[in-house]
Amino acid sequence: MAEKLMDKSCGDFTAVLASRAPVPGGGGAAALVGALGTALCSMAGNLTLGKKKYAAVEPDIRRLLAEGESVRRRLLELADMDAAAFEPLSRAYSIPKDDPSRAEVLEAATLAACCPPMEMLEQTCRAVELLEEMLEKGSVMMVSDVGCGASCCRAALESAGLNVFINTRTLTDRNTARRLEEHADRLLADYLPRAERITKEVTRRLRTPRE
Repeated sequence: MAEKLMDKSCGDFTAVLASRAPVPGGGGAAALVGALGTALCSMAGNLTLGKKKYAAVEPDIRRLLAEGESVRRRLLELADMDAAAFEPLSRAYSIPKDDPSRAEVLEAATLAACCPPMEMLEQTCRAVELLEEMLEKGSVMMVSDVGCGASCCRAALESAGLNVFINTRTLTDRNTARRLEEHADRLLADYLPRAERITKEVTRRLRTPRE
């Protein structure tokens, strides 16, 4: 692609997403939402820095910001990687069914298409960890943004998982498919509840009457 998806404006990206274009799709959307959740974590950190009340945790906040920037950037890269993986898969499906090379080419393209959403899962899990720590150490004034970040990450996890499973279901190598699915299932089973706990805790704090 001449232009990276993540170089588009928000308006242009959503317009292409809504169009008949095959990419971006659910994978690109998952990556973007995960990046937004990570960015909200960094926002909370940046607005915590420099405040006397949080001087003791400033080194931790700076570490979270550095790690969050790495995750955010990688998720945006994965949106383009996911789109790039779709093209060879689409070509593989167009190979005539009587072509002896079709099965091998299709299997390889399908396996490659599993990789970006799987890494989206892994990167978003790391974002959830950052949000957990930010909730503990960041400014109380930013608590709602941390909660919103966790909500975004939860949606990104679920969406990335679906994009793993849509590809593993057609792999003929069922051992590989099972290995990938089990890895995704473990991540989802661990990190979806963790993201939800963040939002519930934020809601509890926001709805608790002020004394």
